[in-house]
Amino acid sequence: MSVVARFRKKVFRSKAIPRPSRSNWAIHGYYFILPFFVIFVAFQLYPILYSLYLSFSNWDGFSAPSFVGLRNYERLLSDHLFYKSLLNTLVIWVMSIVPQLFLALTLALILNEKFIRGKHFFRAVFYFPNIVTPVTIGVLFSLLFDWQTGAVNKLLEALNIVDHPINWLGRPLLSQVLVAVVMVWQWFGYNMLLYIAGLQSIPSEIQEAARVDGANGVQVALKVTIPLLRPVILFTIITSIIGGMQIFDVPFTLSKNGPENSTLTVVMYLYQTAFERSQYSYAATIAYATFILIAVFSLLAFKLARSRQEE
Repeated sequence: MSVVARFRKKVFRSKAIPRPSRSNWAIHGYYFILPFFVIFVAFQLYPILYSLYLSFSNWDGFSAPSFVGLRNYERLLSDHLFYKSLLNTLVIWVMSIVPQLFLALTLALILNEKFIRGKHFFRAVFYFPNIVTPVTIGVLFSLLFDWQTGAVNKLLEALNIVDHPINWLGRPLLSQVLVAVVMVWQWFGYNMLLYIAGLQSIPSEIQEAARVDGANGVQVALKVTIPLLRPVILFTIITSIIGGMQIFDVPFTLSKNGPENSTLTVVMYLYQTAFERSQYSYAATIAYATFILIAVFSLLAFKLARSRQEE
């Protein structure tokens, strides 16, 4: 018996310090986890439930909420600006997610090879844009693509590619493409690291067996590596859907609503409804409609990926 064990046995045998029972230890454990639950209920669960109540009421932020039933949801179904913001969100998301995941997967396959030198340096460099705050990124690109003083137009004119400055943020399609490009630049490094982590979990024996059977590098990647990477790809798609439906910082700081409300997203519309028009109940309705859309799109992506995996 060790010295510590003999000391504990001697101490707990004494009548001055009784041995604590298991029930007392359980009570102390509840004391440790109590702060988390208090903060969760006060700052997360209660606001979620209260906003659900507000979506069925009418509240301007000052007077007491008055119950109106489904009137806010009926208004939402006939709100053309909400459909416009939803369409803008989906267009920007599609234009950003496809090149983003393709670029991330391609770089992950390249940087996962053993013969690549300095791959840890390139991983850090590609991940760096994700560290920068979205507001900073929006302000930076708004200065770069400014119509009159932007560095991009100055460079294009110096190279004689264009004769006149391009109004990037003055055209609906160009402004949407610019927002999508910024999102690709910001998030491809994050998804690349997820793919690298998934690639490193694949046993190398499987890929070596495919090469022994005569498969080249492209065939191994398409027929062996990518199919085994489907769970990670599904995870990035679902998280991209959740994040894509909540686009706010970049388009807000880059172009506000854009020309003809071309960069007005759902969350931007929610923000303007709540904090610029003081229609908090209707903003809560938009929030819950966004939640339902995210859940539906995520479920469809999961079902589609699962059906293809079964096939």
